[in-house]
Amino acid sequence: MRLPAWLAQHLAALRALLVFTVLLGLAYPLALVAVGRIPGLDGKADGSLVTAGGKTVGSSLIGQSFADADGNPVPRYFQSRPSAAGDGYDPTSTSASNLGPEDIVDTTAADPAGSTQSLLTQVCARSKAVGELDGVDGRRPYCTADGVGAVLAVFRADGLTGPVTRVVSVNQTAPATPFLAEYRGVPVELAEPGQDYRAAGATIVAIRGDAPGEPPVPADAVTASGSGLDPHISPAYAGIQVARVARERGTDPAEIRRLVGAHTTGRTFGFMGSPGVNVLELNLALDERFPAR
Repeated sequence: MRLPAWLAQHLAALRALLVFTVLLGLAYPLALVAVGRIPGLDGKADGSLVTAGGKTVGSSLIGQSFADADGNPVPRYFQSRPSAAGDGYDPTSTSASNLGPEDIVDTTAADPAGSTQSLLTQVCARSKAVGELDGVDGRRPYCTADGVGAVLAVFRADGLTGPVTRVVSVNQTAPATPFLAEYRGVPVELAEPGQDYRAAGATIVAIRGDAPGEPPVPADAVTASGSGLDPHISPAYAGIQVARVARERGTDPAEIRRLVGAHTTGRTFGFMGSPGVNVLELNLALDERFPAR
């Protein structure tokens, strides 16, 4: 007895569903789990976890903070790259800040909790902090001495042309001191919280200042990675931290440099990416070789 065509088609579809459910829903996942248990691959399958003293302390694939309870860097450790993932290095909230190079004006509000920093001010503040922590020149182009974006709102008599009538340092509020006393002969004012000077007709002008063209504080020390989870820093960033770490651990900086070199990886396949220093693995090696005094 032949089945009706519609019923035969439905049974064929059901058989295909069962076959692919077994293959792709059961056999394939179980095969991948089995491959992940092969010696040499099991560590990576479990997340490349790193242990110290019998305790899991992190993953070699995910950056983490080396700061105290108040968020201040712990001087005896190398510091990681900044993170914009959640509250920082959160693998469940991996993300970038989505701020671009034209984001140079802070949002100020009467309530400081409602204020937000531009990307430029974040970079300036981080560079200043790194410079103070590691004893190097933290100045950067387009940054003020107090660590905010050096940006002016310039008002002219005829809108975009004519003589300058008013100038405001848009990223500085009281009690700061304007980073320029005057611009084109006009005294520079501090910004008033909540004011949108661009909407009021001002031209936004960034001031380069006298900072070196190649700042000692490298870019990865002041910008977050695209994922916010980068576990590596550049050899240049590690290099400016060597003196501080050696001092805190009471050892020769040359010994610390050798340890940094031992934990520096080259380019992938010899030509992709850039050399990097795994911060977690380096700090664990420091604790083993040069325990804090």
